[in-house]
Amino acid sequence: MTHTPVAPRGAGRQQREPGEVFGGGFALFADMLLVGLLTSVACLPVVTAPAAFTAASVTLRDTVGGGVQVSVRGYVERLRALLSWRALVAGLVPPLLGVVLILDGRLVGSGLPGAALMAPALLLLALGAAVVGLRATALEPPHQLSAREGFVRTLADPRGSLLLAAAVALAVLLVWAMPVLVPLLPGPLAFAATAVALRSPAH
Repeated sequence: MTHTPVAPRGAGRQQREPGEVFGGGFALFADMLLVGLLTSVACLPVVTAPAAFTAASVTLRDTVGGGVQVSVRGYVERLRALLSWRALVAGLVPPLLGVVLILDGRLVGSGLPGAALMAPALLLLALGAAVVGLRATALEPPHQLSAREGFVRTLADPRGSLLLAAAVALAVLLVWAMPVLVPLLPGPLAFAATAVALRSPAH
């Protein structure tokens, strides 16, 4: 009588489907929801946003590469380690982008000479800065939160950058349509940045 080999328990969860980034073991909705929620909460002071996004990326990478379980304590510890004067200064960029978008909207309706050219230029500048910023938060050490390296990765992987630009544009449209969704958006954007970084040829 022949015995069919029995696969070790959980072995199937380590296999990945074609195109899957995080693997079967990480495809649990609860884990993704937890990291997204923690990222959103950590972004509430605004200036902590870069550190919060980076902590989310580190958490995702640790789970993908080392099978580290997602937990509130683990995320908070990573966030504390990343909070620095450099990260807080970088946190001034998101509100500046918001100001640019507000000015952009007012230019469109102002009817001033040159507004038809300036408004799209400001919009593209803000979108590009957001993509570079997301790239920077998803970098591994020693390049974490490096705007220069984020810019290099943005140019090196145009397809991924376009995907991030689309994610940012969708987030802006959602905020415009339903401002109440603002606290829910940092989480998905952090996931998008990390997923693009893991797929990037520069990774």
